[in-house]
Amino acid sequence: MESINRYFQIKESGSTIHREFIAGLTTFFSMAYILFVNPQVLGAAHMDAGAVFTATAIATAFGTLVMGIFAKYPIAIAPGLGVNAFFAYSVVIGMKVPWQTAMAGVFVASVIFLILTFFHVRELVINAIPREMKLAIAAGIGLFIAFIGLHEGGLVVANADTVVALGSLTVPTTWLTIFGLLVSFILLIKRVPAAIFIGMVLTSIVGLVTGLIKAPHAIVSLAPSLKPTFGQALFHIGDINTVQLGIVVLTFLLVTFFDTAGTLVGLAEQAGFVNEKGEMPRVGRALFADSSSMLVGSILGTSPTSAYIESSAGIAVGGRTGLASVFTGIMFLLSMLFSPLLAVVTSQVTAPALIVVGVLMASSLAGINWHKLEIAIPAFLIVIGMPLTYSISDGIALGLVAYPITMLAAKRGKEINVVMWVLAVIFLIFFYVLNR
Repeated sequence: MESINRYFQIKESGSTIHREFIAGLTTFFSMAYILFVNPQVLGAAHMDAGAVFTATAIATAFGTLVMGIFAKYPIAIAPGLGVNAFFAYSVVIGMKVPWQTAMAGVFVASVIFLILTFFHVRELVINAIPREMKLAIAAGIGLFIAFIGLHEGGLVVANADTVVALGSLTVPTTWLTIFGLLVSFILLIKRVPAAIFIGMVLTSIVGLVTGLIKAPHAIVSLAPSLKPTFGQALFHIGDINTVQLGIVVLTFLLVTFFDTAGTLVGLAEQAGFVNEKGEMPRVGRALFADSSSMLVGSILGTSPTSAYIESSAGIAVGGRTGLASVFTGIMFLLSMLFSPLLAVVTSQVTAPALIVVGVLMASSLAGINWHKLEIAIPAFLIVIGMPLTYSISDGIALGLVAYPITMLAAKRGKEINVVMWVLAVIFLIFFYVLNR
């Protein structure tokens, strides 16, 4: 135990092994849905759902363990939502690209990622983002995941007339979300340790007792075979030979680059990892965990991975070291054998956790100087852009394109570093590519 404490510097971080375990478990349950959502999304691209389930579990465990052991951060990595939909619906179905070729595109993008990480390009970009823009990113992610929680829990639904609307309170499962939310809020206000995790457990129990959550039909099952997807990316690299597929690779690169960058910045702000210079220590190692996971995932047969915003749930219950990620990674490995039990943790169980974490992350708004419009305008675009575009990278793009313009208008152009100018140009290209 002492060696674990020493390696992860648990005492110095003000945490305990027990707290890190609870944090790792909370993060796992908050993002376990990806084990079921990813096979559904990629299944639309005619990929074998069972193989994708196993590939998702292994790639997530690999990236999260590397993040925990090597980068020593309580941040999990898994196939990203949004980019998996782009893979399935835009590339495979829309462009009629075989999924094997699309997976080869993910592999090529991941190799480029590793190269950029090796030369510290990604680290340079993250550290160049101004402090107040980082605070806006953290708050924006908070609103984004709260919106996801409200939608997944049935409290906010799509509406043809008003875009979104309050969900129906006659739906029993929506009341399960409300129960979990109220319990979590009360426990947090009472400062009960692991309040979010306890809220999830109590919500699951209520769901089982009332029949709103079906009891699992089994406890243990063997993991599905990887054979249908394993190695297909390597066999089809030669298919990346057109401008269209080059754009696909570029899009994978841009979306995952800034999704991960934004998430890392937001989580680092939430956990207090950002130093006095506004930099995130060991960010290069964190980015290596991300890019290597994406590489491994493409070979196994899953869409691009990225740092997961649900890690904020684990951070919120006290996770401060890489040991929390180690526990999360182990849980994903075990989940391949106990997949029937994961069905108990429904979206109504995880939704309250996401909403609560959104409340906690919104506190970053207090650190932004709203009286300086040259700062307030791009910060606001980032904060509001993430939930309204349903994309972390799009929200960041809106704000960082506006930033140099507003700073120039305020005659503060000398404060804009070269990297921020480059980012603004890249994001303009990014918008052009995605909207062609």
